[in-house]
Amino acid sequence: MPKQKTHSGAKKRFKVTGSGKITREHTNRRHLLEVKSSRRIRKLAVDTEIAPADVPRVKKLLGR
Repeated sequence: MPKQKTHSGAKKRFKVTGSGKITREHTNRRHLLEVKSSRRIRKLAVDTEIAPADVPRVKKLLGR
């Protein structure tokens, strides 16, 4: 049977931490930053963990 391929879109969007958690970047950090407060931009800069309901689907896409 052939190898399972990693989903190209998923590998660009998600990272697996050393402990096995899956993280993602926040939305709203790409453009129109002038109208957003500095506090909001700083908070959006930090990666966050994905929702528990999405973990099985994302792991499958990443081939884990």
